[in-house]
Amino acid sequence: MRNLAIYRYVDVTARAGSIRKAAELLSITPSSLNRRIVSLEEELGTPLFERLSRGVRLNTAGEQVVHLFRQHLAEAEGLKTFVADLRGQRRGRVSLVCSQALLPSFLPRQIHDYHAVHPGVRFAVRMADGEAAERALLGYEADLALVFAPLPLNDFQTIATQSQPIHVLMRHDHPLAAEASLRLPACLEYPMALPARPYAVRNLLESAADRIGVRIEATVETESYIFLRNYVAMGETLGFEIKLGLQDIESVGLVSRPLDLGPNGSGLLHVAQLRGRTLPVSSAKFADQITAILSAPAAAV
Repeated sequence: MRNLAIYRYVDVTARAGSIRKAAELLSITPSSLNRRIVSLEEELGTPLFERLSRGVRLNTAGEQVVHLFRQHLAEAEGLKTFVADLRGQRRGRVSLVCSQALLPSFLPRQIHDYHAVHPGVRFAVRMADGEAAERALLGYEADLALVFAPLPLNDFQTIATQSQPIHVLMRHDHPLAAEASLRLPACLEYPMALPARPYAVRNLLESAADRIGVRIEATVETESYIFLRNYVAMGETLGFEIKLGLQDIESVGLVSRPLDLGPNGSGLLHVAQLRGRTLPVSSAKFADQITAILSAPAAAV
């Protein structure tokens, strides 16, 4: 929509932090972009950006204006997908942020299944947890968040929640593979490949260790679940993931066993959106699909 062009110019400039970088992203000249922004500032009667030696930064007025612009841009995108839906053509873009544990298998499968019915919908997926996920929803960078940390109730609306227990990953010939389930002390006898501390799985493991008075030491610490799986497949090292992330582990020669961490040993997966926002049809339908999957008996803990 051409009448929203200035909204996008301001939004991209705010995210880029530079007139020059924003102009490159928008495929216009820096001087043209600067003139458009200055013209808007004159119309509003106030500057929106602080001009710094190395770029630009939103001032207080600019933060309020860009939030409104982002809201209007999101609503315009939702309107386009709604009109396309009326024509029987599911179009649009689904943007989401998610915890890393969902990236190797669960989310690719869900997007693949969605595309089988609605091939015209585009997806943008970014890894984020906690505060990063909050910022993405508040800044209209994402429609949905699939995360293991609860979001503040005053700003965000939870669409679905599901308990997710921790499982131990190991080679199929590992000595512990003969057990039906495991407790943490048995795992401490073997080297461990652990997610980095910001991730919920690591926090749950360390909380459980504190409750029984033991200490967890990582042989390998990583932010990549793909790296974790591949490393575990090479020897007696144990890895740890949530139940929902265990799809396709057999492809790298791994098996999993549930880990009993006591009454507080499960994390919670939250599917959330910005409170009060009407999602584009494509995003709302994808949220419905995820909710149905999490509610199905096969996904229940």
